[in-house]
Amino acid sequence: MLTGTLSRYFGLRFLRSLIGTFFGVVALAAMIDYVELMRRGADWPKATSWLLAEISMFRVPQLAERIMPFAVLVGAMSCYLTLSRRLELVVARAAGISAWQFVAPAMIAAFLFGTVATTVYNPIAAILHERSKRIEAEMMGELPSSALQENTSGFWVRQKSADGAAIINAKSSRGQGSQLGGVSVYTFDSTGQFQERIEAKSAALEQGYWRFDEARIYASGNPPVFQDTYRLGTSLTLEQVRESFATPETVPFWQLPYYIETADRAGLVAAGYRLQYQQLLSRPFLLAAMVLLAASVSLRFFRFGGVQKMVLGGISAGFLLFVLSKFTEDMSKSELMSPVMAAWIPVLVGGLTGFVVLLYQEDG
Repeated sequence: MLTGTLSRYFGLRFLRSLIGTFFGVVALAAMIDYVELMRRGADWPKATSWLLAEISMFRVPQLAERIMPFAVLVGAMSCYLTLSRRLELVVARAAGISAWQFVAPAMIAAFLFGTVATTVYNPIAAILHERSKRIEAEMMGELPSSALQENTSGFWVRQKSADGAAIINAKSSRGQGSQLGGVSVYTFDSTGQFQERIEAKSAALEQGYWRFDEARIYASGNPPVFQDTYRLGTSLTLEQVRESFATPETVPFWQLPYYIETADRAGLVAAGYRLQYQQLLSRPFLLAAMVLLAASVSLRFFRFGGVQKMVLGGISAGFLLFVLSKFTEDMSKSELMSPVMAAWIPVLVGGLTGFVVLLYQEDG
């Protein structure tokens, strides 16, 4: 009876600390993001304070997703350091409660928090992030490559038809690939000979063709031709196109398996979507591992001193785990590591490190 009451108490204390830390981090991220948007929006003619605030509000949920493990680490450290400072851990130890018994409730709470974050929070954050991109594009009257570009080479897709082939490159994408900005197209005939290059301000995928706006056509031996609207036939569907142009972060968790299956059927690379799916699946376990990591550096009693070193050690451990996760993520995107390994290695490293250190502290 006593153990159950203490478990609920420690679990609720951790949840309060976690929620407070999470909302504090979200507020800080919102302020920084809004200031950055204000700086960038100084050159946007249609930008207003309200529109920039709306864009930032829609972007923040996804930013918060990325720093959620760090929020759990800080929240758990804050909870245990507070319990230690108020001597509640001393009382629990005197009552015969081991460290595992008051760490377990926090791990369960973190696991449930991560499950909700993956199944409920992530789809909402993905939808809001896509909406922020649409508002930003509408505000500028075009697709802003500086705002939406995901990498230095942009997005690429190849299409084939009876008339030949075409390679399409876009600097930016929204609507999960249905609308592109900063488009360059290289067309080839059925024998593989280069025909023409098309440069367009924007493009939209319609039924059976691409529609290019403000297009300039360059053909060998002919002067450039400018057209307000230009059509290029295609057999690609939106499902196929979005595998190349839609970023994994804008795809809700429940739709990722469909994206991966569609990419496999179309013969397209879906490494980014596989990695995103595995990272979302591993998130509850990662948050539980962060609790173990926090407990391993914050259960020392205040009367023993060294609190500053404990806090610094916990933050350093979280930073190193973040660096490891970014390294494995880059390795996976470069197809040098499987998405499963890239997503689960940080979970195993963080969990085993916290478990071993806590085991040593508790059982000698």
